[in-house]
Amino acid sequence: MSTSDNVFVDAAVEELAGWLPGVLGARPLTADWLTEQQRLFVVAAESPDRELSLLLSPNEYGDAEPEPEPEDFSAIDGYPADLQVRLVGPRDDETQQRECRAVFERLVAARPDVPMLLVNNLDTLIAAHLPEAGTHYFDKSITPDDPDIETWRPWVRLPAGGS
Repeated sequence: MSTSDNVFVDAAVEELAGWLPGVLGARPLTADWLTEQQRLFVVAAESPDRELSLLLSPNEYGDAEPEPEPEDFSAIDGYPADLQVRLVGPRDDETQQRECRAVFERLVAARPDVPMLLVNNLDTLIAAHLPEAGTHYFDKSITPDDPDIETWRPWVRLPAGGS
């Protein structure tokens, strides 16, 4: 099974869709399977002769409850947009992760005023950016969930009602 890498952004889907062409050189695509709220883009990867697909959707992984229980709270709860980054072509997990990190870094550089998270397989928080705190890469493998909340709390935009 291939890895999935996501950049969660504290912005509306349509707002982020407007940044992607200018920031990443992303080209919009159409597909019959896209929902009304999803946007699909393709962008040249930093790796030679490779491309990335970018599926932009509302964040469906975050807790929809306005005040989730502490054990249900996740770092991604306060981020409305989910940008799934996939390497097109032959599977290469190392390249996939490197390319997603590059997308995250380019987005942060272009929009340092917007909170963002870099997450691998939805179970490992790699990096977080907050305008008031900067960008932080986590030294060890941590989850975006409750067991590691004290580690990531200073670097994550908490939703209203978040602890």
